[in-house]
Amino acid sequence: MPLLSLPAFALAVLLLLLTPGPTNTLLAVAGATRGLKASLPLVGAELAGYLATISTLVFVAAPLLAGQPTAALVIKLLSTLWVLLLAIRLWSNPPTATDLGAVNALGVFATTVLNPKGLIIGLVLIPPAATGAPGGLAAPLPYLGLFSALVMLVALSWITFGAAVLRRVAVANPLLVSRIAASFLVLFAAGLAGRAIGWI
Repeated sequence: MPLLSLPAFALAVLLLLLTPGPTNTLLAVAGATRGLKASLPLVGAELAGYLATISTLVFVAAPLLAGQPTAALVIKLLSTLWVLLLAIRLWSNPPTATDLGAVNALGVFATTVLNPKGLIIGLVLIPPAATGAPGGLAAPLPYLGLFSALVMLVALSWITFGAAVLRRVAVANPLLVSRIAASFLVLFAAGLAGRAIGWI
């Protein structure tokens, strides 16, 4: 696959990151229950989660995963199980401003590490770091820098959406936001499971 230009890469990443998903759902719930300022540490947690996954893929795993559909299947199934666990926790233990349950830095980090978007970005959009690849070992660095900036921008957007829009609902009906978020997470998990089964 030819290298994407940085503008094309930015557009592809923005479209991918803006798509509702497990991490974005947690960020919106945090914004609704905590507010914007108290949720800001979650931006760093999301970025750390993505960089942990993508850097491993780009610098280590891309050559090893080539031609290994079983590895991709296992990752998708792990992602499905984690998202289902988050849905159960949000449904049965709705977060509050003082007790956010899974909606904390560790929860956001783990969810992002297992987010399939990281696989797409790390295996498809960012060039691998390899001596035989165009640009060599430094090829991914400009892409990773731009990606980091886009992650922070989109994460702030989701938190702001939660704080500005969902917070009013959360104040009036604390259970409603978490139950809706849990339902979305179940839908995401079903989609992940469906794609994983397609690999079998």
